[in-house]
Amino acid sequence: MDPRDAIAQKRDGKRLTAAEWQAFIRAYAAGEVTDYQMSAFLMACFLRGLDREETAALTQAMLDSGRRLDLAHLGRPRIDKHSTGGVGDKVSLVLAPLVSSLGVAVPMMSGRGLGHTGGTLDKLEAIPGFRTRLSLREATAELEAIGCTLIGQTDEIAPADRKMYALRDATATVEAIPLIAASIMSKKLAEGLTGLVLDVKRGPGAFLRDLDAQLELAQTMVSLGADHECPVVALLTAMDRPLGRACGNALETEEAIQALRGDGPPDLMEVTYALGVEMLRLAGITADAGDARRRLEGAVASGAAAGQFQRIIEAQGGNPAVVDDPALLPQAAECEFYTAPRAGVVAAVRPRPIGYGVTRLGGGRTKTADSVDPTVGFVITVKPGDRVEAGQPLASIYARDARGIADGRACLDEAVAIADAAEPPLPLVSHRVSRAGVEPYAAA
Repeated sequence: MDPRDAIAQKRDGKRLTAAEWQAFIRAYAAGEVTDYQMSAFLMACFLRGLDREETAALTQAMLDSGRRLDLAHLGRPRIDKHSTGGVGDKVSLVLAPLVSSLGVAVPMMSGRGLGHTGGTLDKLEAIPGFRTRLSLREATAELEAIGCTLIGQTDEIAPADRKMYALRDATATVEAIPLIAASIMSKKLAEGLTGLVLDVKRGPGAFLRDLDAQLELAQTMVSLGADHECPVVALLTAMDRPLGRACGNALETEEAIQALRGDGPPDLMEVTYALGVEMLRLAGITADAGDARRRLEGAVASGAAAGQFQRIIEAQGGNPAVVDDPALLPQAAECEFYTAPRAGVVAAVRPRPIGYGVTRLGGGRTKTADSVDPTVGFVITVKPGDRVEAGQPLASIYARDARGIADGRACLDEAVAIADAAEPPLPLVSHRVSRAGVEPYAAA
C-alpha cells in the first residue's frame, strides 16, 4: 500500500485491516517507508489511537518482521520478565540470575534507556567486557549451557519494532498504550516463552501516570499473550520514588550485586521477590506463593543466585570478579554529599528529575548516537516519610567533574522536597493482573 494512505487513514481516525498493518510494517522493515513517514504515522497513532484488533495486528506484524527463538528443546519452562521502565529499577539484573538459578530458563531481552528511565543493557555494559549484542545462536547456546542470557534486541528479532522504538523516543510518541503494548509483546513473543511476567509502573515516575491507563496497559498485554498461548501476569509497582538507592548505570549494577549477595535495599528486594514468585508459579516450579518466596530467599542466602550471575557475566565476555569485588566497576571522578537544607520530613523524592538528572550528568542519551558515562548518577539514602535534620546527608552525587556536581545538586533540589509532613507513598506492589482479571496484590 502507498504509505501516504496508511498515514492519512490513521490521521483521520480510521482503522487499518490486519493485511494493511502487515503490508505497512513489512514495507518499513524493508526500507520502503521512510523514517519521516513512520514518524508521521506514529504521531497519528498516538493522537487517534488503535482499537484492540489493530493493536493485535500491529503486534503480529512486528513479530512477523523477524525470526523467533525455538527453545522447546531446552526441556524446561522458559519465563521472562519485562518492566515498563522506572528510575533506579535494576530488578532485571537481580531477577534473571536468581530465577534461573532455580531451574527456569530465562531468555531476557532488554532495552536501553528511554526518556527519563534507565536501560538494563546500559547497566550490564558497565561491567568491564560484558557483551549484550549476541546473535540468536550465541544466546541459544548460553541458555543451553547455563539457563539464562541477558541480551539486547538483535537485528533478527522484531526488526521493525527496533526501528520504531528509536523513533518513538525521538518523536514524543512513547506514551501510547497500543504502541507500548505492541512493542513489548512483539519482542517477548519472539523469545519462544512459556510465560511472561510484567512489571507495570504506576505513579508520577511512570510513562503512563493514570491508574486506569496503567491497568489498561497491563490488561492489553495479558490479552496479547493469550492470543499466542503465552500466559502473562502483570504486577503494578510503585514509581512515585526511585526503586532502591542507586540511580545510574554502574551504581545500579553494584546495588544489584549487593542484592544478589543478600544486602539489597528492602524495597528492591520486595519488588524482586514479588515478580520472582510469579515467574516460579508460571514455570510450574511451585503453585504456592509462600513456597516460591522461600525458594527465592534461599537462592540468595546460599550464594546460588550470585554464582549464577558470575556464570552469566563470564559467558558474555565480562569480568565475573565484579560480583566479589564491585570496586572493579568503573568509578566516578568526583563524589560529594547532598545535604538537607532544613529539618523536617522527606515529602517527595521525585523520580523524573532524578532520571533526567542522570542523563544530564552524562549517564543517558538525548540522541541515539550519544555515548553513556557509566560512572555518574546518584545514591539517595532517604525515602518519603523519613525525618531528617538540617545538614544531614540525603544523597551522594557521582559526576565527571565539578560542573557535574553542580548539575547534580540542581537536579536534587528539584527532586527532593522537605516539609513538615508527608503523604503516604504508594504501596510497593498494588495490583495483580491476569486472565482472571484485576485484583489487589496479596504478598506471599
